[in-house]
Amino acid sequence: QDGNDNSVNLSMAHDDNTIDFNQVGNNNTISWVSYWGSGKIWGGDIDGTNNTLKFEQYNTTGSDSNRIGFHMPGNNNELHVCQGATFDSSSDTTCSGSTPNSEYGGHTVNLDLHSGGNAIKIGQETGTNNADHSVKLYTYGGENNDTFITQKGNGNKTLNMTIRTDGGSQDILQKDGGAHTATIDLTGAYHTDMSLTQRGSTNQSYSLTQNCQTSGGCGVSVTQGN
Repeated sequence: QDGNDNSVNLSMAHDDNTIDFNQVGNNNTISWVSYWGSGKIWGGDIDGTNNTLKFEQYNTTGSDSNRIGFHMPGNNNELHVCQGATFDSSSDTTCSGSTPNSEYGGHTVNLDLHSGGNAIKIGQETGTNNADHSVKLYTYGGENNDTFITQKGNGNKTLNMTIRTDGGSQDILQKDGGAHTATIDLTGAYHTDMSLTQRGSTNQSYSLTQNCQTSGGCGVSVTQGN
């Protein structure tokens, strides 16, 4: 931790979990989420085995806050969250931003896994303005999904996402100056692979529930904005 008013507050149970936290600047928090409450009484906020958590937060300009929270009984999950910067691709392991020395913060990620084998990568970054970005991701038993989320730009971005099926791949990109919002729930007997891009200066909104009954899975690809 390098800066002022940065904090980490969590409890952990079981074996072979790896955590790597890096907070630079001010007002960065990694903690259990207030409306879920601390998981200490039932075994820990990180309650499972072989989970890998890498959380990086950068907040170098202004007085806004970054926050990462979680409630995640489950095993073998890989989580890499980058706030104040983003990843170039789903395979990129470097959390780097376009404005690393003028990052306003104001980003929030809440995670609630209750499942295993997921690889989740989330990046959120402001532009030249003080935009706020928020991701809520609940898997609710969805196993072995590969999820890559990027939110960046001057407009506020909001994503609510529930993944209930196994083995899918989801890529979500919301960027540019518009205030974009997506509410996604993936249901059905089989997984859905999804690619969603919302971009441009005009506000975009997208909502999907889905009910995939196709053996081998379904696919959805959506682009909105210019």
